[in-house]
Amino acid sequence: MKAALLAGSLLLIGAAPNWTTTVTPTPGGAYVLGNPKAKVRVTEYLSYTCSHCAHFVEESSKPLKTGYIARGTVSLELRNAVRDQYDFAASLLARCGAPSRTFGNSEAIMLTQPQWMAKIEGFAKANSARLSKLPINAQLVATAEGVGLMAIMQKRGYTAPQLRACLTSKPAQDQVLAMTDEAWNKRKI
Repeated sequence: MKAALLAGSLLLIGAAPNWTTTVTPTPGGAYVLGNPKAKVRVTEYLSYTCSHCAHFVEESSKPLKTGYIARGTVSLELRNAVRDQYDFAASLLARCGAPSRTFGNSEAIMLTQPQWMAKIEGFAKANSARLSKLPINAQLVATAEGVGLMAIMQKRGYTAPQLRACLTSKPAQDQVLAMTDEAWNKRKI
């Protein structure tokens, strides 16, 4: 009898929400993972070509999510701080699809950083002259294809046309560049 009453009261109360499935876009283009009204907000200025950022994701992502974000006590705001064309391409690809996919996309790119970063030097030597003559959208697509970023995202279920659309989206480019300007020039991170 007591067990039935306890089970019934738990159904009425409902289980505590798992905030790791909640992603909220901000007006400035950032994404917030978790309870948007959490008392603590961690703001990450992320550069996909930054080894320290990759280390943070590798070491901290799981404990942060399971220990704090899931309970709603902490939220994580992801802002871009682009440093180069590879970083710009990765930022645009991480934002591809629904906001709910952003953090998974971002982690996939960061956790494979050693593999695609290892291709940059050879790609740059072989293609820098050709790329410099192309419009920015063509440069971004060629860069993402050349270093393997497109392949990473295709393993996540995206098609090449979807990825090209994300790379060449002017509104997405403008948001990433505005966050980058705010990070480096206004906040001076």
